[in-house]
Parts: sequence; structure tokens; C-alpha cells
Amino acid sequence: MPGSKTLRDILEEKGHEVYWLPPDATVYQAIEMMATKSVGALLVIDQGRLVGIISERDYARKVILKGKSSKETLVREIMSSPVIYVSPDCPVEEAMKLMTEKRIRHLPVLEGDRIVGIVSIGDVVKFLVKEQAATIRYLHAYITGSYPG
Repeated sequence: MPGSKTLRDILEEKGHEVYWLPPDATVYQAIEMMATKSVGALLVIDQGRLVGIISERDYARKVILKGKSSKETLVREIMSSPVIYVSPDCPVEEAMKLMTEKRIRHLPVLEGDRIVGIVSIGDVVKFLVKEQAATIRYLHAYITGSYPG
């Protein structure tokens, strides 16, 4: 039966690509990049260091609702910081619990100071559903005596 899985497992399936921009980019540039890349959040990196994260939620709550201009507002003004992040060895269930408790939808994954990926709540749910389906197949095969092991 499958063992405890980590975010490393999700990143192996999903990939390690991370989209980012500097804190002095405009919010308009951030939204444009999110649309082009079909993602809901971007990391904010300054001189090689993760300093924030900007999401569609930040845009809606901190620009649109406050009547600001996305072409004049800088990412640093609305990004979420400090960033909540985890290591690739974080168990998937623990990551889901953290995301739920902190009400965040995107979780950067760092190994030391190196960014190795980002997972969304959708990535986590999709992975857990797939794992549960595999467990059900295993148990069914075990119960019916068709398990090869």
C-alpha cells in the first residue's frame, strides 16, 4: 500500500517551474504574467531572495477594492510577506493542513534557500484524490485475492 507522500512527490509529477517577478514590477505586469502563464500567483524575488508572493486574491482585495491603478501600483505594495513556505519533504497532508489554517492557496517549496517549486491547493487535492484511488484499488485487489504481492 502507498506510504506517506511528500511535496517532493507532487513536484515530481507537476514539475518544478516557478514564475516570478521583482518587487518593483507593476501589478499590471503581474496580472498579465499570471494570465499568460495560467497561474494564480507569482513569487516575488529580490536579488535572488524570496521576499513575497502576489496572488489574484491580493489584486482583488488590495487594488480593485481600494480603487488603485494596476498600472501605477507596484507589486511590493500589495504582495504578501513574509512568505509561508515548506521544504520538499513536507508531508502532503501537513501542507494541506497548513494551507487551510493559514488560508493560503499557494505554497512555495524551498530546499535551504533554493526555490524548488510551488504547489497550489488544487495540486494538493488532485494528488490526494489520485493517491486515494490507488489505495482503494490496492485494498480491493487485496480483499478479492487478486493482489500479486
